Amino acid sequence: MPRLSNRAYSLLDKELQRLCEGKPAEQIRRNIVAKRLQKMCEQEGTPATYAEIKDAIDDIFPEFDEKILKQSAKLNLPNPAIRPAKWVIGLTAGVAALAGGLWFVNLPYPMVRWPVSKVAPMLLLPSFMRMDHNYRQTIIYTEQADQLINNATSAADFELGAAKSAQAQKHLDQLPVWFLGYYPQRYCQFFSCGWKFTLDEFQDARALIGRMEAQIFQEQNALQQLDTAALAIETAKEQYQTVEAAAEKTAVLAAWQAGMDQLNEIPNGTLASSQAQKRLEAFQRDYSSLAGTTADVQQSNDLVTVAKNYGIQAAQLVQGPPHLASKWEQAENLWEEAILALNRVPEGSPGYIEAQKIKAQYIVNQGQIETQKLREQEAVATIQKVRDTVIQLIDKAERGEIRGLQAELQKVINNLGTVPADTTVSAEAQQLQTQAQNKLNELQQVRN
Repeated sequence: MPRLSNRAYSLLDKELQRLCEGKPAEQIRRNIVAKRLQKMCEQEGTPATYAEIKDAIDDIFPEFDEKILKQSAKLNLPNPAIRPAKWVIGLTAGVAALAGGLWFVNLPYPMVRWPVSKVAPMLLLPSFMRMDHNYRQTIIYTEQADQLINNATSAADFELGAAKSAQAQKHLDQLPVWFLGYYPQRYCQFFSCGWKFTLDEFQDARALIGRMEAQIFQEQNALQQLDTAALAIETAKEQYQTVEAAAEKTAVLAAWQAGMDQLNEIPNGTLASSQAQKRLEAFQRDYSSLAGTTADVQQSNDLVTVAKNYGIQAAQLVQGPPHLASKWEQAENLWEEAILALNRVPEGSPGYIEAQKIKAQYIVNQGQIETQKLREQEAVATIQKVRDTVIQLIDKAERGEIRGLQAELQKVINNLGTVPADTTVSAEAQQLQTQAQNKLNELQQVRN
């Protein structure tokens, strides 16, 4: 350490500057004293005393302030808190060496610990304490996990049991397998450990934790299966209230039934299985009350399908009109069969509402077909009547009986005008009407 500290030198230099301030001639004396003090700062050794500092200044500046000299000497004393004694350093090194030695002999290696346990077992005190702690924690967490898993009432119990089982496994892994069968008597006399770590005990603990992990895995899978099936059923229940078509209701009921089948597949003996059976009863009751039996649902769907098939055949039969009255009547009969099939859908069944909706449309279609049939029949009857009348008029004309012939021709023309254009005889009606009109024109010219 320097003989004169920086703090002491700074204090002395400030006093020298004060004494020489405004006196250029005094700078020589100041420089001499400053060099002496700087030399003391550069020298290594024991700190300079008050007398040594005074000797370096007093012969050049006898007027130097005594208080400054004493204060600088005090500042030059070493600080014991900053510069520890050698014995402290030695003690620290000894403690570090001892800690390093304890760390080495407590390394988790049989080739290190086992010889030490035979010669100086107390050096393994940290290992004994850690082993005792891990053993106790293994027992505690194993018992807690066993209680939570085997007496679980909810999924939260299994989650907590899984956490406890994982903690037990963690502490079990920290137990030194190389110490199996070893009993630290000295340590247990002082700390009352009261245990003996044996191979059987170690294997039993591992087997128990393994069984609990397998049980937790099975229970969690069963609970997940329960949640999935219940969600599918609840979704089907909501959808059933919104759909109207029989096919859609059947699909919803199939999803509902699939969810109940999943509930039945949950492994017996699990918490999820007992919960599933309770919920399954309610689901089946709702299913029966809403949908009835599967046979009723299928019967309704079959009847609606049959009715639609009749309707398709009827619609295809009358494409590309006009048609004879017999074909219109055949289509009318097909619509009648479709309506009869819809009438057989049981009231209250899933497809009843849709069946009534289709039935209303089919009745309208049947009415339109019946109208077309009547138009065709009336048109044919009109043409037949006109034919007979025309034959009679021709006979009269040939016999020269023209009285009233014009009026009768006009009547024929009017009757032919009533024949609808979308009938099978409309073309013939137009032809006859043209011929009758021409004949009427001839008669009018002759008469004029």
